[in-house]
Amino acid sequence: MSQGGDRAKRSRATRAALVGGTLLAALVLSGCATGPVSAAAGGHRHTPHRSSPTSRPPRPTPTPSIPATPAVVGFDKAAQSTVDPASTWVVVNKPRALDPITYVPADLTYPDVRYVNHQPMRQETAAALVAMFQAGKAEAGLDFSVQSAYRSFESQTGVYDDDVARNGQAYADTDTARPGHSEHQTGLAVDISAVPAQCSLDACFGETPQGRWLAANAWRFGFILRYPADKVAVTGFTFEPWHFRYIGTPLAAQLHATGVTTLEEFFAIPGGPSY
Repeated sequence: MSQGGDRAKRSRATRAALVGGTLLAALVLSGCATGPVSAAAGGHRHTPHRSSPTSRPPRPTPTPSIPATPAVVGFDKAAQSTVDPASTWVVVNKPRALDPITYVPADLTYPDVRYVNHQPMRQETAAALVAMFQAGKAEAGLDFSVQSAYRSFESQTGVYDDDVARNGQAYADTDTARPGHSEHQTGLAVDISAVPAQCSLDACFGETPQGRWLAANAWRFGFILRYPADKVAVTGFTFEPWHFRYIGTPLAAQLHATGVTTLEEFFAIPGGPSY
């Protein structure tokens, strides 16, 4: 081929390259480029796809997301008592004993669930627990049992005294409530274990499938994980991923929506490690 022909061919190639480069730059700036874009050009790398020259790239399908539970504006924190032991919002901890200290719930019942220690609970707690266990089975194929539930003042005295005898009072006060200061006496608290048994009454329960499911879903049924790992200074007790407290679905949903994890913080009630 002649030199003139070569020059003409190179000129056409150069123009095509310039046009192609300008077009690519325009596509990058407009966000319509469908092929890989180099990091030097400041673009994000995309997976290339084939399309006809005249068709527009398909719009990406949005990923479905679970909507956040909205906090109720103007939620009435005084709707129920935090002092009355019969209230599902009662707050009992080291500085706050039950009143009367020997309180016994009037509506104790035994739901049709598996038990380790055959202990009753309040009727409202029982109905919510059954629904939660059924959902855990239906949604994740998990089985649960009740490790313990209601304990009377006398029963809690025995549990506490045994812990003191084995470990000393200073240690016992970190993981066992003194009689009259235990949530179990309200009939609203349930210790839950896995079936088959794994990490029962141990911090590692939080890493079991049952522990993870409960931590993520208990609020839907009106329960909260009462003693979180990062709130020991607030609750006064060590991390107990098996201990769930029934507070009713409105309050549980409000705590979930606001990100507050303790009753002490939500109601601005003193807690901590001292009696």
